[in-house]
Amino acid sequence: MSASAIPFKAIRPTALALSALFAMAAGLVLFCFDPRQYHFYPVCFFHQTTGLLCPGCGGLRAVHQLLHGYWAAAFRFNPVLVVSLPILAWLGARYCWQKVRNQPASLGLSPLWLWVVLAAVLVISVLRNLPGAPFALLRP
Repeated sequence: MSASAIPFKAIRPTALALSALFAMAAGLVLFCFDPRQYHFYPVCFFHQTTGLLCPGCGGLRAVHQLLHGYWAAAFRFNPVLVVSLPILAWLGARYCWQKVRNQPASLGLSPLWLWVVLAAVLVISVLRNLPGAPFALLRP
């Protein structure tokens, strides 16, 4: 069977399996190599050029801490990521449940909630960059 004759439905599980394998390999690398000690991880170009923290700054360090079970340290590196994980897990489970039941996939959220989340991420990003004692808790 030639590559052009492979049905699309056969490619989907293969792509899913390869994606899962890649995610596990990346997780293993992140588990074994602390981003604070090893510098082969990608750098944040926004932080590098402006000196300001973006919403994702500290994310790799937070995931490294989460993989080791240190929730408080992970929250210190990136509070938005840690707080969003249960929500992302729920949305992922909902998506999988919809696919299993052959229902059309939807987030089940109104656009208003998406705007609220975007606004909250932007507010926290601004607060992380303000000087002063209360805001220092939001910096990695």
